[in-house]
Order: sequence, then C-alpha cells, then structure tokens
Amino acid sequence: MSVADTVTELLSPVVETLGVELIDVEWVGSSLRVVVDQEGGITTNRLAEVNRLLSPILDQHDPVPGRYTLEVSSPGVERKLTRAPHYTRAVGEDVIVKLEPGNEPRRLKGLLSAFDTESEVLTVEAVEIDGVDLPDVETHQIALADIAKSRTVFKWGPTPKKGGKPGSKKAAAKKAAAKKVGAKKVGAKKKAAPGESDTNPAVADTSTAAAKGATKPKVKQHPELDEPPTSGTTNQSSKRSEASRHE
Repeated sequence: MSVADTVTELLSPVVETLGVELIDVEWVGSSLRVVVDQEGGITTNRLAEVNRLLSPILDQHDPVPGRYTLEVSSPGVERKLTRAPHYTRAVGEDVIVKLEPGNEPRRLKGLLSAFDTESEVLTVEAVEIDGVDLPDVETHQIALADIAKSRTVFKWGPTPKKGGKPGSKKAAAKKAAAKKVGAKKVGAKKKAAPGESDTNPAVADTSTAAAKGATKPKVKQHPELDEPPTSGTTNQSSKRSEASRHE
C-alpha cells in the first residue's frame, strides 16, 4: 500500500469526527498534502482545527518515512481528479481529461455527466476534442484506467466586450471578487529535532487566481495536462512553516 493510501485509511475516520470529508492525500517529495472539504465550503479556522487534530495522530502512527511537512488545504475551484471518489464528487462539473497514449481521442473537455462506481467508467459530454471545438456535443465513455490526467474546470464567465465603459464599478467589483477565489491552505511544523526550536505556529493564506480574457486560438492548449509541464501554468502557493520532523 502506498504512503498516500495508508494515510488516507488512517485519517479518513478521524476528520469525519469534525464533520469534514477527506478529499485527497498527496505524498510529494517531503510534503504530505491533505485536502479536506465540508458541505458549504470549509473555513480557514476549520482547516487549522483539522491540522491540530492530525499532527499528533501522524506522530503516533508514523506512516510517512523520513522527515516531512504537513499541509492541510481545501480543494479550491479547480482540482485534480485521481481517484474514483473524486469523479463521483465531480459529477455535474466541467472537466478536462487527458488519456494515456494509444487512446483516441487523446484529450477531451466537457461536462462529466455520470460516473459508474462499479465499472469505474465516466461519461463526458464533450464540447472540445484535442483542442478543437465541436459543432455538436459528443458523448464519450472513458474507463478510469485509461486516464493519464484530469481535473475540474472553473467557468469564469464571458470575456468583457471591447468598447465597454472603463472604470465601471460593477466591472471592478467582479474583478475583485474573482481575485478572491482560490484554495485555502494551512501549514504546520512537525516536531523539531533535538537542538531545534519547538515553536509550532500554524500559518494560513488564501491563494488567488485570475481570469484571462485573451481570444482563444482555434486549437486550444492545456499546458497543465500536457507533458512535460510548462512554466505557463497557474501555481497555488501558501505561506507555511517548513520545520522538519525528526526521523
């Protein structure tokens, strides 16, 4: 069993005691990222509560090898889909799906209309295939095993028309609201090694995303789903402590 699966099995019933759902666990480098959510959206204060609850449990069971940093965060407006429960949760949302080599078409964008938990097959009402808009919606059924990468897509709304009134209060309000959309993250120090400071603050931050109103080319690119990744993707960051836990 992988580190992510072991941590998921350990922590899922724990976070449920706070009325919170464990969405995903990622073990990347020296960071253990735990993604949680709750009905109506999760607050920064609740993320801090989850963080305080999980830290001693991870210390006790020690499911992660070596030193690591724990990060507890919310899913955000766009999130990766890697497990069957992710697709069940995302039914009714727009998604981008990139298939493994050898499959045709290779990349689809459209509405995730259904997910069969028994066969692990998702149904996508595609409006774009391999970067080209379709004249009509096409229904595609895709096996979860054939997917290389996928994520949800947040709709930012129509691009403002040229010649509009500059300095509009309504447009400014919409722009400000868009900047506030993002995933919340809370980071915490793990237990310090002998001789190190045992200060253990929890720091919260809200990352931002901005809509891009450029004219779309005929063939669209989704760098975040292409290999290798490009520097043009939007990164979400958080201010968090980075002390290591003693092995």
